[in-house]
Amino acid sequence: MRWRMRRHSRTICLSLAFISIFLHLLLALVSFSAYQQPCDAPLPPGTHILRALARTSYTSVGVSSLAEPPTGTKQMDFSNPDAKGHLMAGPVESGRSKLEALFSHPLYNIPSPPVSEEDWLLKVKPKVKVSERSSQIWVSDNQDGYEDTQWTGDNQPPWLRFHLNISRWQLYAPHDPNIEPLLQQLATHRVVSAVQKSGGTQLKLVMTFPNYGQAMLKPMKQERDEETNYNLYYFSDFERHNAEIAAFHLDRILGYRRIPPVVGRLVDVVKEIKDVTTDRKLARTFFTSPVGNVCFYGLCSYYCSTEHAVCGRPTALEVSLAVMLPDLSLATRRTWRSPWRRSYSRSKLAKWETDPDYCSAVKKTPPYDKGTRLVDFIDMVILDFLMSNMDRHHYETFEKFGNNTFLLHLDNGRAFGRHSKDEPSILVPLEQCCRIRRSTWLRLRLLSQAQYQLSDVMRESLSHDPLASVAPLLSEPHLAALDRRLATVLQTVSRCQERQTGVGGDDEVIYDDIASIKDMVTSGG
Repeated sequence: MRWRMRRHSRTICLSLAFISIFLHLLLALVSFSAYQQPCDAPLPPGTHILRALARTSYTSVGVSSLAEPPTGTKQMDFSNPDAKGHLMAGPVESGRSKLEALFSHPLYNIPSPPVSEEDWLLKVKPKVKVSERSSQIWVSDNQDGYEDTQWTGDNQPPWLRFHLNISRWQLYAPHDPNIEPLLQQLATHRVVSAVQKSGGTQLKLVMTFPNYGQAMLKPMKQERDEETNYNLYYFSDFERHNAEIAAFHLDRILGYRRIPPVVGRLVDVVKEIKDVTTDRKLARTFFTSPVGNVCFYGLCSYYCSTEHAVCGRPTALEVSLAVMLPDLSLATRRTWRSPWRRSYSRSKLAKWETDPDYCSAVKKTPPYDKGTRLVDFIDMVILDFLMSNMDRHHYETFEKFGNNTFLLHLDNGRAFGRHSKDEPSILVPLEQCCRIRRSTWLRLRLLSQAQYQLSDVMRESLSHDPLASVAPLLSEPHLAALDRRLATVLQTVSRCQERQTGVGGDDEVIYDDIASIKDMVTSGG
C-alpha cells in the first residue's frame, strides 16, 4: 500500500515538472515573438532615407586617405540609418558590383521634387476630337530612308521619350529605363543623313537616323594614351571623342544627370558619312591618304585642313554620338557667360585670377544672389576640375524654367587632356565662394571610400560603352587622376569649413538641399 502511494506521488511530481517546463517554453516563445514586432508603423517607401539624411549633422573633415574615412572622424553609414539618424557607409553587398551598389545607395535615391504640369519641358498635344482624346500621335511623312510611322505613347522612339521626360530638375531620372535603349539606338541604328554642324571651332557633324532621331558626332582626334601638348594653350586644344563619352558617365556617377546621353561608335566614313551627306561643302573635303585611308576635314575655325584631317582605318572611325536636345524652336535655351570665364588671351589675366574676394561681388549679382544658381555652378566647377576641363566659358539653361532650374553641362570635348597635371585654377570658384550642396558633398565623400571608389566605378561604367571593346575609354593614369582630384576637392571644402568656424559654421559652407527637397516632397511642391 505504501509502495503504491509512493509511486502515485512520483507520477504527480513528474506531471507537474512537465507542465512547468511547457509553461516556461510557451512564455519564452511569446516574449520572443513580441520582441520581433516593430514598434512603429512602416513608413512609405523612401521616407526613412530622406528623414535620416535630413536629420544628419556633419562636422568638418579632412581627407587623409582615399580608401579610408578621415582619422579621428566617425565613419558614417550611408546605407542604414542608426538610432541617431546618421548614415554609415557599410560594405558593398556580396555579388553586387561597385557601380550597382553605388546607384542603389540612399544618396542616389533621394526622392525627387514633385513635377507639376508646368515643370515639364515639352508636352504632347492630344487630338481635339473626343473620340480620339486618348490618342497622342506624332505623324511623319514618308521620306526616302526614313520610317513611315505613327507614334503613340507606347511606341515613341527613345529619343522622343528622352525629350518628353526632361523636367525643370534634370535631363533624365536616376533609374530611367529609357536611357539604355536610347544609347543602344545611337550605337547601332542606320545613318540616313550626315551634315556638318555650323559654328564652333572644330569639326562636328549632325547624324540623323530613320526614326528622325539626331545625334552630335565628334570624331577621334587623339589616341587614348596621348596627353595634350604642354605648349598648347587651353583654347587651342583638340576636342576628344572619348572625353565626351567619359564626361557623360562621370556626370551620371556624380548624381547630376545634366549631360545628354553619349555613346561611342565605330562608323564607316564612306557608307555612313560620305555616301549619305547632302552637305556639298563637307563632301568636297574627302580624300584618300597615301596609305589608302579615307579622310575628310570639313570647314571650321581650327584643325579643319588636310594637315589635321580625320581619317578612317581604312574607313572605320571612332566617334562619340551625343543625343541632340529638343530643337530651339520647341525649347529655347539661354546662354550665360561664366563669371569665372578665362581671358582667352596669351598675356592677360581675368579679374577673378587677381582678386581673391571676387566671389563677394558675384554673390550680389543676379542670378547668383538667390536660389540655387551659385551651388549649381559649383557642381559644374567640380565636374570640370575632376576631368580637367578648362574650356567652360559659357553654360546654358532652358529658358522656359527661368532661373530656377539646372545648368546644362554641354561641350566637354576638351576634358581629360592631361592626367599627369591637375589644374587648380578650375577649382577657384569653390575656394573663393566656399559653398557646396550637401548632396554633392556627401556623394563626393562616398566616392572617396574604397567600396565606392571613383576610379573603380568609372572604369566599370565606361566598360559598358561599345568602344570599350576596342580599347578602354580612359587610360589608367586618367582614372587615377580622378581619385587624386577628388581628394583635392574634399580638402578644399574642409579648409572652407575650418575658415567658417565661429563665423556661421557649416551653414555658411554647406547648402542643405536635402532638407529643401524634403520640404517640397512633404508639401507636394
